[in-house]
Amino acid sequence: MADIDPDPPFPRRAPQAAEAEPQPVPALAVEKVERRPWVRPLMLSVPLLALGVAGYIWMSEGKSVSTDNAYVNQDKVSVSADVAGRIVEVNVQENQPVKAGDLLFRIDPEPYRIALLQSDAALAAARVQVNTLATDKGSAAADLASADADISLAQSTYDRQAALMRQGFTTRANLDSAAHALAAAKAERATAQATAARARSQLGSGSAASGSPAAIQAAQAQRAKAELDLARTAVYAPVDGTVSQSSRLQVGQMMITGLPAVSIVQSNRSWVDANFKETDLDRMRVGQPAEVTFDAYKGLKLKGHVESIGAGTGAQFSVLPAQNATGNWVKVTQRVPVRIAIDEASPRQLIAGLSADVTVDVRDDGKR
Repeated sequence: MADIDPDPPFPRRAPQAAEAEPQPVPALAVEKVERRPWVRPLMLSVPLLALGVAGYIWMSEGKSVSTDNAYVNQDKVSVSADVAGRIVEVNVQENQPVKAGDLLFRIDPEPYRIALLQSDAALAAARVQVNTLATDKGSAAADLASADADISLAQSTYDRQAALMRQGFTTRANLDSAAHALAAAKAERATAQATAARARSQLGSGSAASGSPAAIQAAQAQRAKAELDLARTAVYAPVDGTVSQSSRLQVGQMMITGLPAVSIVQSNRSWVDANFKETDLDRMRVGQPAEVTFDAYKGLKLKGHVESIGAGTGAQFSVLPAQNATGNWVKVTQRVPVRIAIDEASPRQLIAGLSADVTVDVRDDGKR
């Protein structure tokens, strides 16, 4: 047997396997192939859209300024009592609408009614006093007339004694007695004059425009004050609006004069306080049109205009203004309050403190 060569010069060829049959393409792959023509336009539309937005921003830049640091504001009237006392009646509740002249609460009127009666008594006493002074004035006038008569008699007696003394028919004692009587009569007349002047002064009027004696005028003024205090025990709404912060109105609670008891928010007049950056004020003018939107009411837009620009930044009117006296301070863009007047009626109720966005058209010069 012949030897087998372990390393043949040519490798043996493996038998060829049968060719594999073609497999069907899945439907999902077909769909992917069919959708590929839409991918490129979609990818191109994204940068085109970005370019369009950038172009719009570039075209509209400088036409308006806006801020979201804005809030609705309304007039708020703090109502307090003009007289002190205990609350005996409360006629309003929180968030209740009221009209001007509606009764809010009432303070116990009894102490003030008693004070009015006392003032009536004081006025009556003043009138009695005036009548007494009128009588004293008449008596002083009579005493003055009597003193004048006594002086006339004493003067005549003294003149006769002086003539007799020159002729030597009387004594020095009689002349001295006549002189003393004349001096006493003049002193009585001076006293009567002082009494009459005091009576006239007490009966005089307190003011040039009034003919009433001063005592009666003082009593009348005291009575008028007591009557006014009694009327002020009933506290009425000074304006139309909505009641707020009425928690202090409790029956039995003591009310102190001047202490705010309740607030009334005037919802019929609203405006927006917008805090713009100081860098936005270069082209802002009073009267420029503005547009206001509200976070609470989606889709609500109201027209307005710049009513006024603040005289100082918010930091200047804070309780503790910033003091940048050190050398490591950081410059911060300041905010300036700008009042935006609302020019149209709102279909939704505007509430004080609502957040708002304000856009001001600075292309308008603001002249109206």
